[in-house]
Amino acid sequence: MNSKISRRDFLRVSTAGAAIVGAGSASAEPISRLPGRRGSERVELIATNCEMCFWRCGVLAEVKDGKVLKLQGNPNHPLTKGKLCARGNSGTQLLYDPDRLKYPQLRTGSRGAGQFKRASWDEALDQFAGKLKEIKQKYGPEAVALFPHGVGSGFFATLMKAYGTPNSAETAFAQCTGPRDVGYQLTFGRPVNSPEPVDLVESKLIVLIGSHIGENVFTSQVTAFSEGLSRGAKLLVVDPRFSTAASKANWWLPIKPGSDTALLLAWANVLITEDLYDKKFIEQYAIGFKELAAHVQGFTPEWAEALTNISAVQIRETARAMGAAKPAVALHPGRHVTWYGNDTQRARAMAILTALLGAYGRKGGIFLPTKLKQGRIPLPPMPDSEKGRADGGGDKYPLASEEAQGLTQGLVEATITATPYPIKAWIVYGENVLESIPQKQRTLEAIKQLDLLVVVDVLPNEQSDYADIVLPEATYLERYDPPAISTTSKPPFVAIRQPACEPMYESKPGWWIAKQMAKRLDLEAYFPWNDPDDHLRRLVTPMGVNMSELMSLGAVSFQGKPYIEDRAEEDGPLFPTQSGKIELYSTVLNDLHFDPMPVYQAPEPPPSGYLRLIYGRAPMHSFTRTENNAWLDDLMPENQVWVSTKNAALLKLAEGDPVALENQDGFRSDPIHVRVTERIRDDCAYMVHGFGAIAPKMRRANRHGASDTKLISRVALDPIMGGTGMRVNFVRLLTYEGKG
Repeated sequence: MNSKISRRDFLRVSTAGAAIVGAGSASAEPISRLPGRRGSERVELIATNCEMCFWRCGVLAEVKDGKVLKLQGNPNHPLTKGKLCARGNSGTQLLYDPDRLKYPQLRTGSRGAGQFKRASWDEALDQFAGKLKEIKQKYGPEAVALFPHGVGSGFFATLMKAYGTPNSAETAFAQCTGPRDVGYQLTFGRPVNSPEPVDLVESKLIVLIGSHIGENVFTSQVTAFSEGLSRGAKLLVVDPRFSTAASKANWWLPIKPGSDTALLLAWANVLITEDLYDKKFIEQYAIGFKELAAHVQGFTPEWAEALTNISAVQIRETARAMGAAKPAVALHPGRHVTWYGNDTQRARAMAILTALLGAYGRKGGIFLPTKLKQGRIPLPPMPDSEKGRADGGGDKYPLASEEAQGLTQGLVEATITATPYPIKAWIVYGENVLESIPQKQRTLEAIKQLDLLVVVDVLPNEQSDYADIVLPEATYLERYDPPAISTTSKPPFVAIRQPACEPMYESKPGWWIAKQMAKRLDLEAYFPWNDPDDHLRRLVTPMGVNMSELMSLGAVSFQGKPYIEDRAEEDGPLFPTQSGKIELYSTVLNDLHFDPMPVYQAPEPPPSGYLRLIYGRAPMHSFTRTENNAWLDDLMPENQVWVSTKNAALLKLAEGDPVALENQDGFRSDPIHVRVTERIRDDCAYMVHGFGAIAPKMRRANRHGASDTKLISRVALDPIMGGTGMRVNFVRLLTYEGKG
């Protein structure tokens, strides 16, 4: 299809730096099914939400004769209010990507060779179901593991629970947000969840610790951040790299990597010893203050200076700034927080600091979620597993609970070792296991042990070459997914994802694939709804939502109760901990024989001649998901490695020189070009995650840039919840020919 928006226009409105564009003023009238005009043409506007990343911004698709001409922000969406980033604007390039998976495929060659034959849906699903029945009979249902990601994964989660396996793991927990959510739940009784309920607009002081707002573009968060700054909020950024956010900061603290907890403890020391904390808030809502005060007594700014490379003067100055701004201090809890293996305790330190500032449930800090009366679809009881989970959650890692999203690396290890029992099949939905899970060599070793690997995806990424069955899913613009029901936004809302056009080629929506598999596995009772309209109706009707209005507007919002003073008894406890209060001293951790209050643990330093590898995001890409997108590839076709000016001079490297990165275990990257900069510490090298895919069938993405995942051959496991600390790898720079 020839797009109706030129690439020049796209580049004009979606610049790499800002990456946010508006879409007009909000309308009170239903707009989705009403025609609009695009020049001399009349178009239909269909409301849905985006999945170019997982923020799910509101989108209006301009459609004519079944073709999606253009995407724009939906002004009726209460969170994103008509704004859309570069990725959101480029969704048509995913829909009409010529490299898309087009029909079911069955492997004919060896694993990894990428040799397949075309199959019908009946043939592929019959083989899929037949193998699952065979594995269940031979090994038990636990021998199947699900690796899901994205809102549509719920259909497959239901299918596999009904099948009888407890083994499901999403990278979002062990590789991203798990330590944060566990640390805050231990302290306040609830996880942070997404979108993060940080009151950036009302804040007087925003604190970012390794959080790259403006680079990890989540549209509403960036606009709230910008609005908060424009309204006078001060900004404190702690980061070994001078990030985009740091360029806006009042204070940039270029911290020594791995010493963040020491800084947090020193800040707590200053707040308590100088009586800068919120005494009334702590007395009313917290327990364990006496223990905390005694605990941090020795963690002075002078103690932290030697560990963090931040002067004691700056530590005191920034702590006093927080004390002066309390309670309107927005200490962002972060998103990708799996760094050094002690990450739950660092999250605990951040949560405790938030409590000391009285900034939880208060304007300008972290606001409370609003309870909504969500619909539920009654299902038969799920079968219990006699063998339990294989990933170590709840056993080896006690706070990777059953409610958590599983430990991907735990399932990889169980597959390799057949301990505690054999895992013989993987089902991968919407997740790239070869790039999202660290220690890629272990993932490949595990795949070799499988009797069945099924990949359900939109694009032919590297993992699909190892699959036995490849099933082409419809893109987010062609399918229904469960509605986004957000309780951690202000205001809370429900938003729809509905098809803007019919699925292309032979692709099918995930709900259809799961429902068809349920029929073949005699599990139809777990899918008691008839079609997407029936499924949606059952979920939103109890909330008092009108279906027609929701499908027309795209989103419907509710009255929020974000602050403590808004709450009533029927809204539930303010702090659903064991004590009903904020727990500065954690009896849960103490009972599990962990430190009940955070302590500092120094990470291993880089070996001589090596730099610590750190990584991050770019505003126009979402990991490997967008690397094949024509418009986004034009904006950023490959990544670079940031090297300090001092190190570049020592290595005789100039801007743009090609190098290879070799890690401490001898793993070497594809070529990557050098960026020489003063914006990074001398002990670090930085690169954007998601490049360097080995995917010959993705013609734009294949081997563009270098993969950081290939260099993450070691992890430090968080003993509390099993997260994989990945900033424990080191690299040296070699000339591209490989000569030192």
